[in-house]
Amino acid sequence: MPISSSEMCEGRLFKKIILYTVPIILTGVLQLLFNAADLVVVGRFGENGNLSVAAVGATGALINLIVNLFIGLSVGAGVCVAHALGAGRDDDVHKVIHTAVPTALICGIVITVVGVCFSRSFLQMMGTPENVIGLSAVYMKIYFGGVISTVVYNYGAAILRAAGDTKSPLYYLTCAGVINVILNIVFVAALKMDVAGVALATVISQTIAAVLVILNLCRRSDCCRLDLHRMKIYGRQLSRIILIGLPAGLQGALFSISNVIIQSSVNSFGDVVLSGNSAAQSIEGFVWTTMNSFSQTSLNFTGQNYGAGKYKRIGRIAALCLVSVSAAGLIFGNIANLFGRQLLSIYIPDSPESIEYGLIRLMYICAPYFLCGIMDVVTGVIRGMGSSITPMIITVLGVCGMRIGWIYTIFQIPKYHTLESLYISYPISWAASFLVQLLVFFILYFRTLKKAKLKNPAEV
Repeated sequence: MPISSSEMCEGRLFKKIILYTVPIILTGVLQLLFNAADLVVVGRFGENGNLSVAAVGATGALINLIVNLFIGLSVGAGVCVAHALGAGRDDDVHKVIHTAVPTALICGIVITVVGVCFSRSFLQMMGTPENVIGLSAVYMKIYFGGVISTVVYNYGAAILRAAGDTKSPLYYLTCAGVINVILNIVFVAALKMDVAGVALATVISQTIAAVLVILNLCRRSDCCRLDLHRMKIYGRQLSRIILIGLPAGLQGALFSISNVIIQSSVNSFGDVVLSGNSAAQSIEGFVWTTMNSFSQTSLNFTGQNYGAGKYKRIGRIAALCLVSVSAAGLIFGNIANLFGRQLLSIYIPDSPESIEYGLIRLMYICAPYFLCGIMDVVTGVIRGMGSSITPMIITVLGVCGMRIGWIYTIFQIPKYHTLESLYISYPISWAASFLVQLLVFFILYFRTLKKAKLKNPAEV
């Protein structure tokens, strides 16, 4: 059963946080398994083998750059729903939901136009190798042709999670993911469609997930029910969604810009390195999504309690999520690093050299990955309290700025123009950003407690 608003705002927190987070973890892991299946199937059964893996992997940072800006608004929708539910404002919940869905549709259309029209140009700007760029462009055009489903699913899932329901998105993604794997095998192994088949399978499965999420919202009997005939963009609610969500989207986009620049640097080492890097990214994604699930939990639990005026609980939420995400990052990050060779061989069985390059990435990123997790959790708590611009600025300067500065300074020195030097910029940027985010949280938290105590001491 979903966790209700009252349960999120009352009683002991640890068990509820774990029960709330586990379905999010499973949802993310399943999504990555199905994405990994794309690489595995195309690597083993595609006509171009190792090049097909490199082609699909080369699109990841660029797709995230374009998509994250608009999906970030779903964070704003989720926070607004959580605040309204915590405060018992049912009419506000209704207006936020009926504003969020048409906003998702508009965002999806914009992404489709940009992605389909400029995919190859973007890939050329990134310096994608000539023997890979054609396959990458095919994948991206098909993916962006159906990206509206991805956007709608993310908005719908954000609303359900804000309402305490983390299990339904898991069920829907499981259904869609199984279909994705089946279609991958049919399109790539049987019909020999290579990267085009992988992209088409992704579009179809994401469409199924989006339809299931919308049907769930339409069938609800509470204030979170969606009536398709009453969809309307309410100005006040849209402004609040944008105020919270746009900085999150900009942060995601700028974060992706730094990754695009790093990806361009990786591309300069050739397709063998690119293949190993792509496989390693897929593996580390499982660690990241496990940790990021606690960030989503911290966001929604904080949002509900902030809306309800239960400010003291926010400190406990932050502490519990930080401990949990640290444990998850240390355990799973080091498992990925220790068993990296065996895991990489699943993706690229025909290139021992690519596996060696993949191991370098896993060592420098997965082992200290918990630093990224604690940074994201603090960001989630701050956003849950309604402040989104400050964590965006910190992340942009601390993560994006530091990485870009590193690439154009230290990485340009011949002695340090290596993969090791490139990858070490990740943990350094995470640690620096976390420390600043933590300081901001303490300032915001104690300032909120002080204001609330002056206003009404009994309700803090």
